[in-house]
Amino acid sequence: MPERVIEFVVPEGTKPQRADKLFAAEFDDVSRARLQRAFDAGQVTFDGEVIDKRFKISRPGLLQAVLEEPQFDAPPKPVDLPLDIIFEDASIIVVNKAPGMVTHPGNGTGDDTLVHALLHHCKGQLSSVGAPDRPGIVHRLDKETSGLIVAAKTDKAHHKLAAAFSERETYKRYTALVLGVPKRSSGTCFEPIGRHPVVRTRMSVQKNGREAHTDWRVEEAFAKQAALVSCVIHTGRTHQIRVHMSHLGHPLLGDSTYGFKANRLKGTTVPRVMLHSTELRIAHPESGNEARFEAPLPNDIKQLCAALKKLA
Repeated sequence: MPERVIEFVVPEGTKPQRADKLFAAEFDDVSRARLQRAFDAGQVTFDGEVIDKRFKISRPGLLQAVLEEPQFDAPPKPVDLPLDIIFEDASIIVVNKAPGMVTHPGNGTGDDTLVHALLHHCKGQLSSVGAPDRPGIVHRLDKETSGLIVAAKTDKAHHKLAAAFSERETYKRYTALVLGVPKRSSGTCFEPIGRHPVVRTRMSVQKNGREAHTDWRVEEAFAKQAALVSCVIHTGRTHQIRVHMSHLGHPLLGDSTYGFKANRLKGTTVPRVMLHSTELRIAHPESGNEARFEAPLPNDIKQLCAALKKLA
């Protein structure tokens, strides 16, 4: 049975909580049943010591679980797909992901994911940590989200990058088109985010949710119809920008999951959820020096901005 190792570096100041709840909050794609099997098999450790799900995490440390992975008919194979490569060396590769490309294989996906493309480009030289279906994948972008994503080519790079993301030692700036124009030019949203109590595929602002922190700033307003907004996220909650901006009354254009209605923006066509990963700063896993990457706005966002200017 193939295995997947998931790790979370518990940062200083984390609120004490049970190990199973902390894992569930940090890894939304892992089912409770799979986590339970890992605990039952003695495959969950904290700083190298085997723990059960009731163990309370109350200090910084490395939380790790070895999960049984579902059997695929075959692991993903290299596929020659176009990639917009921003940077590459022996340790990492940074890609400007196209909208519509899935990050890694899963239920219902084809052979056109980022992983398939990376396997071809890197000739199979990717980190084995997430194998067989997620080799090299340290973090993810939603299918419709475009922009910067970094993958690891070595296991050492993977572990260092995963720790940096977990400990919030990275800088992540996104650009979004939102419905309406915020009354203020900038602001911060600290509303906690958790799984929606009814619609389990959605997230929502919840009093007992996980800490979430988004700084936002209006870059350009299009009359009262829409705004181009820059968002810096200090936490990595699922759908964080989409949830926070919707909570503020300004859902992302194209994001019907979180409140966008096309009839409120007449005269334009919105092709997708208008969100782009614009800037990423990380400590390079080999040198330790800060590496800064930027990706220009994609054509669909630029074209929609031009259309909104004409309507304004």
